[in-house]
Amino acid sequence: IYAARHVDLDTPVAVKVLRPDASDDSRHRFLREARAASRIDNEHVARVFDVGKLTDGTPFMVMELLEGRDLDELLYEEGPLPVATAVGYVLQACAALSAAHQRGVVHRDVKPANLFVATRNHGEPCIKLLDFGISKMPSRAGDGDETLTLTGSCLGSPLFMSPEQLLSCRTVDGRSDVWSLGVSLFELLTCQAAFAGQTVAELYTAILRDSPRRLRDIRPEVPAALEAVIAGCLQKEADDRVQSVEELAALLRPFCPDGGTDSAPPESVDPVIEWTAVPPSRQAAWMATEIMDQPFGFSCCEDLVEDCQASQTPRAEPRSF
Repeated sequence: IYAARHVDLDTPVAVKVLRPDASDDSRHRFLREARAASRIDNEHVARVFDVGKLTDGTPFMVMELLEGRDLDELLYEEGPLPVATAVGYVLQACAALSAAHQRGVVHRDVKPANLFVATRNHGEPCIKLLDFGISKMPSRAGDGDETLTLTGSCLGSPLFMSPEQLLSCRTVDGRSDVWSLGVSLFELLTCQAAFAGQTVAELYTAILRDSPRRLRDIRPEVPAALEAVIAGCLQKEADDRVQSVEELAALLRPFCPDGGTDSAPPESVDPVIEWTAVPPSRQAAWMATEIMDQPFGFSCCEDLVEDCQASQTPRAEPRSF
């Protein structure tokens, strides 16, 4: 990605260029990212101004130039966020996803690394949702979805994927993004993962079968009611989960003094929160590896998962602060 300036308008922009040796799948994702982002008119989604090809055929995208850092970098540098700050960021992410879902777009890769903290003109932080490269969009001939979501395959970042996304990327809806927001908020508050696993296969099993780790065992000062909201995002069955990002925003607003900035519109919800956080069935330490952090396509075949894991170099230390 290059910082550039529009010759005629004299305005700063970012130019994202795909590597010349990129695969056909990467080219599909690149175009998908541009199409999805261009459909969504919201302050919290990075704007795409143009897309095209260089003289050698290399695809490029002209985007809004952002200055700041993503939440993954922020956590690495500063550690767990204050409750109100973390909730405020997630409320802004809810606004972005609300606009996306209204346009029929499911992001499928919501995580702290794709939530960028930019700065408004008056100095307040503004979350920008990035990377719609593996998003699910309304069917359109030639949009390449069939190449991204082949039967028996999954796309996404395993640590943040919902159970239904692990089983079938094609059939997910907005409630899968709700799950990912819940996992992301858990990490923003603790700098630890909601589900433990030292290999992708173990992580799969934890997401599909185990309860999330108890947030207040890691950070006792977090309100019990907020832990319950997060638990409501992490119900295994989508029908038992918080049903929309609008509902999630309504449940989170009490934990952010200013109610969040430009957060998703309120939805009528029952103020009584019935979800409870259940102790996890195992307490294995989470060792983050590059393969768990990065989006990629992987087969549900356990042998291939193990091969992918073996090809990556794990970090030397657990990702905790």
